Amino acid sequence: MARQQPPPWVHAAVLLCLLCLSGAIEIPMDPSIQNELSQPPTITKQSVKDHIVDPRDNILIECEAKGNPAPSFHWTRNSRYFNIAKDPRVSMRRRSGTLVIDFRSGGRPEEYEGEYQCFARNKYGTALSNRIRLQVSKSPLWPKENLDPVVVQEGAPLTLQCNPPPGLPSPVIFWMSSSMEPITQDKRVSQGHNGDLYFSNVMLQDMQTDYSCNARFHFTHTIQQKNAFTLKVLTNNPYNDSSLRNHPDMYSARGVAERTPSFMYPQGTASSQMVLRGMDLLLECIASGVPTPDIAWYKKGGDLPSDKAKFENFNKALRITNVSEEDSGEYFCLASNKMGSTRHTISVRVKAAPYWLDEPKNLILAPGEDGRLVCRANGNPKPTVQWMINGEPLQSAPPNPNREVAGDTIIFRDTQISSRAVYQCNTSNEHGYLLANAFVSVLDVPPRMLSPRNQLIRVILYNRTRLDCPFFGSPIPTLRWFKNGQGSNLDGGNYHVYENGSLEIKMIRKEDQGIYTCVATNILGKAENQVRLEVKDPTRIFRMPEDQVAKRGTTVQLECRVKHDPSLKLTVSWLKDDEPLYIGNRMKKEDDSLTIYGVAERDQGSYTCVASTELDQDLAKAYLTVLADQATPTNHLAALPKGRPDRPRDLELTDLAERSVRLTWIPGDDNNSPITDFVVQFEEDQFQPGVWHDHSKFPGSVNSAVLQLSPYVNYQFRVIAINEVGSSHPSLPSERYRTSGAPPESNPADVKGEGTRKNNMEITWTPMNATSAFGPNLRYIVKWRRRETRESWNNVTVWGSRYVVGQTPVYVPYEIRVQAENDFGKGPEPDTVIGYSGEDYPRAAPTDVKIRVLNSTAISLQWNRVYPDTVQGQLREYRAYYWRESSLLKNLWVSQKRQQASFPGDRPRGVVSRLFPYSNYKLEMVVVNGRGDGPRSETKEFTTPEGVPSAPRRFRVRQPNLETINLEWDHPEHPNGILIGYTLKYLAFNGTKLGKQIVENFSPNQTKFTMQRADPVSRYRFTLSARTQVGSGEAVTEESPAPPNEATPTAGARPWSPGLTNPTRVRCPGCCSLPAHRP
Repeated sequence: MARQQPPPWVHAAVLLCLLCLSGAIEIPMDPSIQNELSQPPTITKQSVKDHIVDPRDNILIECEAKGNPAPSFHWTRNSRYFNIAKDPRVSMRRRSGTLVIDFRSGGRPEEYEGEYQCFARNKYGTALSNRIRLQVSKSPLWPKENLDPVVVQEGAPLTLQCNPPPGLPSPVIFWMSSSMEPITQDKRVSQGHNGDLYFSNVMLQDMQTDYSCNARFHFTHTIQQKNAFTLKVLTNNPYNDSSLRNHPDMYSARGVAERTPSFMYPQGTASSQMVLRGMDLLLECIASGVPTPDIAWYKKGGDLPSDKAKFENFNKALRITNVSEEDSGEYFCLASNKMGSTRHTISVRVKAAPYWLDEPKNLILAPGEDGRLVCRANGNPKPTVQWMINGEPLQSAPPNPNREVAGDTIIFRDTQISSRAVYQCNTSNEHGYLLANAFVSVLDVPPRMLSPRNQLIRVILYNRTRLDCPFFGSPIPTLRWFKNGQGSNLDGGNYHVYENGSLEIKMIRKEDQGIYTCVATNILGKAENQVRLEVKDPTRIFRMPEDQVAKRGTTVQLECRVKHDPSLKLTVSWLKDDEPLYIGNRMKKEDDSLTIYGVAERDQGSYTCVASTELDQDLAKAYLTVLADQATPTNHLAALPKGRPDRPRDLELTDLAERSVRLTWIPGDDNNSPITDFVVQFEEDQFQPGVWHDHSKFPGSVNSAVLQLSPYVNYQFRVIAINEVGSSHPSLPSERYRTSGAPPESNPADVKGEGTRKNNMEITWTPMNATSAFGPNLRYIVKWRRRETRESWNNVTVWGSRYVVGQTPVYVPYEIRVQAENDFGKGPEPDTVIGYSGEDYPRAAPTDVKIRVLNSTAISLQWNRVYPDTVQGQLREYRAYYWRESSLLKNLWVSQKRQQASFPGDRPRGVVSRLFPYSNYKLEMVVVNGRGDGPRSETKEFTTPEGVPSAPRRFRVRQPNLETINLEWDHPEHPNGILIGYTLKYLAFNGTKLGKQIVENFSPNQTKFTMQRADPVSRYRFTLSARTQVGSGEAVTEESPAPPNEATPTAGARPWSPGLTNPTRVRCPGCCSLPAHRP
């Protein structure tokens, strides 16, 4: 029953007690209990809902269940009883409900397709499996067809249709040549999700192979190949010069006309798609065009989910994994090449098959207890809930006055043995269903102990330990601990009883040794167990090995003297450089030392003495330095570098008095650096044994000092020497000296009173240490009373550092005092501190909430503050919850995620900013204390006015020739109102010379503009902004491309453009490249 390495029943007991809090009982995994207790059936294994089987194998439909007594099984097929005995091919596995359909003697698997359901029954109820839809895999043959050569003009788009036969499950499609060579795919030629092969534009080299669609079927592992397509490409340039494939203008070089993109799939400008929550959303856009278009993806009114979105098939497909409701909205793909662009909008709707919010769990109760089964699911559309009992509709079951159905919850009151049954919850919508079994079992079991009896636990003095006492019973027993068969229940002070029944002893003392008894009791009886606790002395190295410097060839002895509990077996071992030391023939290991003969250079290093018993260990380390043989230097001080001082030695205590003692020591060698200070440290063996504390500091010229002491401390001292190099190792400890006791002269600090629950107050303080305890059995007298009342003080004596006052009113002030006391008397009268009991949630909401719109992105709020007595705690803040309900622009998706604004303190007004313009909002207010939110106020609605739009997106400046410049842009991501147009400002510049600014205004639907250049030398700077009725929004600035000769101020550059038949020389003295500028 000790805490180290608990056996399996300990985990069962912890789980048992956690479940006790929710009013249910968990049966332990102990086989002796499992076999004795009755239990309704539980389905433990079943086939998947859509069960597709290989027609070449026997059919297995799995159904396993457990229960006590063991359940029997039967099946329905297509909602009718399935008589297995009448079909010689069908059998059921022994002690199982799994069906086996054997076709070794013939038969057609297709005859057994249908919907199956398994029923597991014993005398306490019936559990149901899911409805299992059995289908036989199909891999139909490809219909034979003769395919004529496909004739296509070079540069034209082409789709080769696959149209595979419908298999079950659907086959995997891939394209190869008739000689089984894979078809190379890229952004020009690729396979769509439907299996068709798309050519954005056909090139002459596409005739070099044929194209065959292949279908691989999962179960049969067969591949079927469709007759191959052959291409005949009509071309204006019959020479298939491979050098043109890498030409910068390959299509023009081959005489192929360039054209703007258009969509091959899907067709048109808009489409819609529905996807189920949790599935993957696959959007696809395949476009034709010359040159081959690039595809980019966007989501209207928001960004693509970067953590779930990935691009496939050369950016032609967008896959969003694990779709949720936030992924609904409008997506669009943009296909663009140098001739222009086009877009296709896909409206995505996310629906959901039912998914669990609270799945019903088995309920085990004692007679007369209350409980509930909760079946809560969500989906889109909202699923309906149907309850059944033992496989039959609940409404057709006999009435039960102890059972109440409230929608998705069944409430049981005063349950009796006759209430045992298995309940089914079936929640469904048009996209699927969920079926869950949960049994209600009523047990009355006297207490039983689950651990071995009369165990022996051995613990080291001053350690913390925990005694476990796992138990079981129904009703759940209460557990109490006693020591040596007498006295009151152990809890408080040095003892703490956990909710699972374990007893923790915070610091083991000698008087804690004895026999501990745990007693579990319920109305049916009691059970008890005992554990014998033995307290052992710690293992301590009292004479540690010292650092040594030895010449090669000499003998070195490292001491290690140990004090340990004589009833424990002691083992002393040595490590060298933290690795186990091999004891060779030059070494001798004795009980209290290690001797090394004929020291060699390889012996240099750290040596660690490890003294261990089966319960604890202690370590001590020293370093051995080996010097090589050399002549003694004439100047000894110059040859030896400065080092840390050696440790002081021969500590002696004299002039022993009640509150003082004289400590004398002999300093060690200063190693060529004078000792500047001595630090005296002490250790006491009651509160923190083995921990050394600084006591006082003395000059390096002192080797004797009077130390002031505290009452009732068992002191031990050591001294550390310090020079400019560093600190010495501590001296060996002095003998111990215990001062006489006295009443405490102070009280604990940091006294606080705070509620951890709404009906309690936890009083805490910083416990006093050994030097302020002044006597044995240090304890604390805790007093409390309601502030500003005349009631008498409540008081309790506590040995720890906390006390919880129960059954307090909500958030009221208390006067608190904590006074130290030991066996010699009480400390001084303590100060009074003010604490508060626990807070509860606020009872009232802010009223008369008024909203005033300040501008398109901010509102001011004003409200009536709540009455102080309704806060039920410390008022932290008023908080506004608000969300964007919709945009005033049609078809603009908005996120309805709730946001909040906090207004600390007791204030009646505030401002909410960073709102979206031109939107409908809703807002609620609450008051917040330390416990949480109070009730919400009446929902208020408000509308933000129009604002200025964000910058136009994707502003592009192209210069196809020296005469014209083409501008294109996309609408702003956030219009923030109704767009009334765009404003374009542009001017010419040549070096530092600027031309006159020209302003153009466009309609809101125009996203293109072509400008005729006034001269072929100057560049242009364009600034574009969108407008609403409020004004112009953020502007975006771009510049026309620099001509090829702009960086060369001398003549000789010959720029060429497709629009010039006779290129001319252009001299551009002083031209420079201006950086792009954004206002």
